[in-house]
Amino acid sequence: MLPKTRVALGLLLALAVLAGSLQGADSTTGLTKGTPDLKMAGALAFGPNGILFVGDPLSAAIFAIDTGDRPSSPATGELKVNGIDEKIAGLLGTTAKELIINKLAVNPLSGEAYLSVSRGKGPTASPAIVRVNRQGKVTELPLKDVLFSKTTIPNANEKTRTEAITGLAYVNGKVYVAGLSNEQFASNLRVIPFPFTAADRGTSVEIFHGAHGKLETRSPIRTFVPYDIAGETNLLAAYTCTPLVKFPVSQLKAGEHVKGTTVAELGSGNRPLDMIVYQKGGKDYLLMANSKHGILKVSTEGIDKATAITKPIKGTAGQSFEAIKDMKGVLQLDKLDKEHALVLQRGDDGALSLVTLTLP
Repeated sequence: MLPKTRVALGLLLALAVLAGSLQGADSTTGLTKGTPDLKMAGALAFGPNGILFVGDPLSAAIFAIDTGDRPSSPATGELKVNGIDEKIAGLLGTTAKELIINKLAVNPLSGEAYLSVSRGKGPTASPAIVRVNRQGKVTELPLKDVLFSKTTIPNANEKTRTEAITGLAYVNGKVYVAGLSNEQFASNLRVIPFPFTAADRGTSVEIFHGAHGKLETRSPIRTFVPYDIAGETNLLAAYTCTPLVKFPVSQLKAGEHVKGTTVAELGSGNRPLDMIVYQKGGKDYLLMANSKHGILKVSTEGIDKATAITKPIKGTAGQSFEAIKDMKGVLQLDKLDKEHALVLQRGDDGALSLVTLTLP
């Protein structure tokens, strides 16, 4: 090999190593070593390089925690754990009856599942985060002497504190937070840059609820997902009873009041629980878990040109959807890979399990 070639190859290798180091460093920018003072572990979302965002509605705060979970490639294969509530309870020294599983998220880098939980109930409950690998091993995420950062959200709702943060998502360097504020128009969406800066008062959001036949400004978003529509990032948000609404993120500015576009009414008497976006056969769909309607597969076709629902609706309207009848008892879900979802499912006996399901 010629000397110049060796030098060039050496330089390229050095640059590659440097780039990898910078990428690793970037993932922990703004984080400091310490112990997050979580009062409650609620909503979860993954950001860059295994950074886990945790919503703590009792503290009105968002935490960014470095899980250190960034292997060179994600695990593969089915993830299934029967009686996951019993296993977590045993790990944490409590009982399944005294355990509440608040949220499920899958780290896309590793394929491991993370669950935020509460040990006990009421004011004495304590938070924990556990992770589950593909072999079904359950471990507690250490929260002592870890790299983390925290930002506190202002004007968080005080009367219904657990709804101060109802959902999180990370997109392109920003954390999106749904919840209730103390403002006159309480339903709120916040945009917080990461690494964290001071959170602002957020954007109050208004929707027309077809099943209720009126405008609403105080109903909380129950679950939401980011989704690009015609080249622009939107948040698709679901509310109780069950309107589906789109909000362009470009309109979410501090102190502003924004009206979303109601693109579907999916049935009343229901509470949406969780939602993901996936692709099947070259088309995009939403998969939504619900308290009453089970799993709904909602088409996004034509959503960019959807006519807003602005009048009272009996039954359903807007985006087409179908019920997936063989998916019962699903409480939480997240994408496991391109073809599968991981769900937290309650069986007929009341026990909770983590189950891998093929995306319909």
